[in-house]
Amino acid sequence: MTSFMNIIVKACCIAVISQVLAAAPSVKLPPYKKTVLKNGMTVVLMEQHKVPLVDLQLTLRTGNTADPIGKDGRAAITSGLLRKGTKNFNTLQISEALDSVGAYFVAGSGLDSTTCTAEFMAKDISKGLELFAELIVQPTFPEDEFKKLQAQAIDRIRAFRDNAGVMLGIYGNAFLYDSHPYGRGMDENSLASITHSDILACYKSNYTPANAILVVVGDFKTAEMEKMISARFGNWKSSANPPTVDLPQPSKFKGQKLLLVDKPDATQTYFSVGNIGVARDNPDHVAIQVVNTVFGGSFTSMINTALRIKSGLTYGASASFRMSKVAGPFLISSFTANETTEKALELTLETLKELHEKGITQENLESAKAYIKGTFPPQTFETGSQLAARLSDMQLHNLPDSDVNDFFAKVDAVTLVDANRIIKTYYPENDLCFVLVGKADMIRPTAEKFAKEITVKSISGPGF
Repeated sequence: MTSFMNIIVKACCIAVISQVLAAAPSVKLPPYKKTVLKNGMTVVLMEQHKVPLVDLQLTLRTGNTADPIGKDGRAAITSGLLRKGTKNFNTLQISEALDSVGAYFVAGSGLDSTTCTAEFMAKDISKGLELFAELIVQPTFPEDEFKKLQAQAIDRIRAFRDNAGVMLGIYGNAFLYDSHPYGRGMDENSLASITHSDILACYKSNYTPANAILVVVGDFKTAEMEKMISARFGNWKSSANPPTVDLPQPSKFKGQKLLLVDKPDATQTYFSVGNIGVARDNPDHVAIQVVNTVFGGSFTSMINTALRIKSGLTYGASASFRMSKVAGPFLISSFTANETTEKALELTLETLKELHEKGITQENLESAKAYIKGTFPPQTFETGSQLAARLSDMQLHNLPDSDVNDFFAKVDAVTLVDANRIIKTYYPENDLCFVLVGKADMIRPTAEKFAKEITVKSISGPGF
């Protein structure tokens, strides 16, 4: 009864949102100023005076794919060490300085980029910006801190091996992308091979002003912020050019292949089904988002309705396109009890087949548009950090302001004809990569029904 009521409430909410947004104006990106310092660093400033906060995000145009082969994890450890010591502060003093003004600093690396984010009260921005700049420009990478972080990273990977949901994505990327840079990932061996010298080399080659985008959003005056940034980053020099990452466009594979990752103590099977998807700059990315909201991007989507709401085989199922510099994966993901693995996989394929054979209805389309337009502003403009992240993403992928300003118009413009084209073009039908993480001796007979080519690996590692 509760599930039924949830569905009714959800449907009513979508109907109301649809009526409200039917005449709603497009969301517009607030004004901002973009400059490039003499040292090559891109600076984007957006004044927002609603709350007395300032958010900063510095993005490097290189990430994990710039790691040398066999040294995967180098970029991650380097970013993690930024707050472990600088020219003027040790790690404890950095933490105390941040805590004294209620601020935070977080750094991490992804496939295509490395990000350093911070937030300060507007009244503390001079001190905050000075500390932020020191963390970026003058880190010292103490060797003892490197060894600690390296050991922690290795322990974390080992701990992850007990989490089938996390391992699904890691093994899945490696299996789907094979030798492509997107298929690489840090493991116990690659992390152990990293030396302190590797960290220094990573910083020297990647942390350069010409490789950096600094976005500042919040309660400040642009002219004053320009002076502060110039004073703290203008003298940032580097003798190295940003590394060039060979990132070819991956090709979709043909046929079916299946990876079975053995987790002997598993009582559930975590699985994904998919293929290579699209890049962030794909001109159809908005229409893809609309269609995927219907298929797998919301609670009432086709895939979640089939696997959770109607059949009760799982607590959740979804489909997603991860859009990166080059084509990221399209994946349908879920989990189910060992005993219902075959049924869940069959239902997944039946739902994908239904998408291809029946398409979506006009009602589905309008509901998806309403849902997207209702959630887009809170996810993009609610906080300064969200705005900073959006601006950084646009700069990283060389996207125009219309990526935001025309978003509602592009959503509204998607027709059923467009939707059917999107389905045929981007959703795999027969060419599928299956990844199952579970108890191999119990689910292997099921796996053999879905692909002739089966690879079996142990979750205990190392390697993926």
